[in-house]
Amino acid sequence: MKLYAISDLHISHPENMRALSEIGRYPDDWLLLGGDIGETVEELEACLKVLTERFARLFWVPGNHELWTTTEAPGAARGEAKYHELVEVCRKYQVLTPEDDYIKWPGNGPACTIAPVFLLYDYSFRGDAVPRDLDAAAAVQYSQSKRVLCTDEALLHPDPYPDRAAWCRARVELTEKRLAAVEGPLVLLNHFPLREEDADLPRVPTFVLWCGTRLTEDWPERFPIHTVVYGHLHIRRDKRNAVGQRFVDVSVGYPRQRAAGRSIDSFLVEILPGSAD
Repeated sequence: MKLYAISDLHISHPENMRALSEIGRYPDDWLLLGGDIGETVEELEACLKVLTERFARLFWVPGNHELWTTTEAPGAARGEAKYHELVEVCRKYQVLTPEDDYIKWPGNGPACTIAPVFLLYDYSFRGDAVPRDLDAAAAVQYSQSKRVLCTDEALLHPDPYPDRAAWCRARVELTEKRLAAVEGPLVLLNHFPLREEDADLPRVPTFVLWCGTRLTEDWPERFPIHTVVYGHLHIRRDKRNAVGQRFVDVSVGYPRQRAAGRSIDSFLVEILPGSAD
């Protein structure tokens, strides 16, 4: 029995959906889905139909693409309402989400609690690319002046919160309370990296603004984290800090970022019981 992870399948691209439909069967194993499965409720459901038949249990967290409102049709869900639409699809397929109880890993390896979380971002990640003395609005303008602007600014609505940063703060506060009640090691699944140092984007450095929140920077010290699983960056990395905590980006990415003919199976990262050296 193994715990695998993958994210950023982006099945709105037909090439990725075809590759997903050819994934193998892992009837004894569990799978963490780190968000950006697609861009609509229908695409999430199409993915879950495939994967719930191939794995024993699934966990899901939303990426920014899933939270987009891509239609202007009257009554189209936005913001938190869109998120809860996605959660209901997961519940239809018995997929665990950030709204469900955390559960213990029953297989070999460390007796970890698996915690899928939804945190968003608040523009506080700056790296060396964006001046830290700018407020959020000015930082976005600065990035735009460098010809980098995340599509979230048009499609990811924060309703009913005043802005995405406020939604992020609310999610962080809620999640901190839940994590504080957990004893023993954690496998934490979030679409965005927890640490600013992991949001290193050599080709588009100012995109760091849309990659996380410094509110989680000290979580590896505050909580008994065994592994942090994330995606979003489309830069597959697997690192450990000085005390052995693992930070792993499990992104697949867009078709142009995947070698022709490479299977989705080859992107699966084993989280438990094995680990990277």
